[in-house]
Amino acid sequence: MKRLAPPRALLFDLDGTLIDSAPDLAGAINELRARRGLEPFAYERLRPMVGRGARGMVGAAFGLGPGEPGFDTLREEFLELYAARSLRLTRVFDAMQPVLTAIEARGLRWGIVTNKAERLTRPIVAGLALEGRAAAVVSGDSTPHSKPHPGPLLEAARQLDLVPSDCAYIGDDLRDVQAGHAAGMSTMIAAWGYLGAEAEPIERWGADAIALQPDDVLKVFGLA
Repeated sequence: MKRLAPPRALLFDLDGTLIDSAPDLAGAINELRARRGLEPFAYERLRPMVGRGARGMVGAAFGLGPGEPGFDTLREEFLELYAARSLRLTRVFDAMQPVLTAIEARGLRWGIVTNKAERLTRPIVAGLALEGRAAAVVSGDSTPHSKPHPGPLLEAARQLDLVPSDCAYIGDDLRDVQAGHAAGMSTMIAAWGYLGAEAEPIERWGADAIALQPDDVLKVFGLA
């Protein structure tokens, strides 16, 4: 297993890396389909698209993308349904709990950088008892740009009062690797996550390391 120098802070993507939100996101999109008299869409086909947010979910379930007629209406209705159920089944990944505890026990800080809008992020972070633990929380609309732009990660480093190179970013989407590198941070792929529908294997995403399971985060950075 490749080892990396221990960072002063670890930053995590939210959906698919820190928390398993796929059941509620899939539930919301299938509620939307039911309103239109459509059969539920298979969870197995929806799960990989969770990291792409509303665009990915609406695209998978309705075959529409931004700019196409009806997309904006579906997107807003989906977000309303999701906001109403965002904590029904969503949980921190069980194996991530001891990882966060171990990071804190070593006197390191950790934070969250997500493309999820703040109005959705904050209730989830609070509801999962992470609000008092995360030293930085940056949402998709906290800065003028979202990932893969480095802006959100640079904002997290600013909140932590660290230079970006003192941080590592762990995520489950190609955009996470791209954003981390652009920000000058070491990057790690959370292989237990949703991973999108990329044709290219994750080994070719260019990350500095791949964590097959949450405990690998500690091992790679020499924190185990």
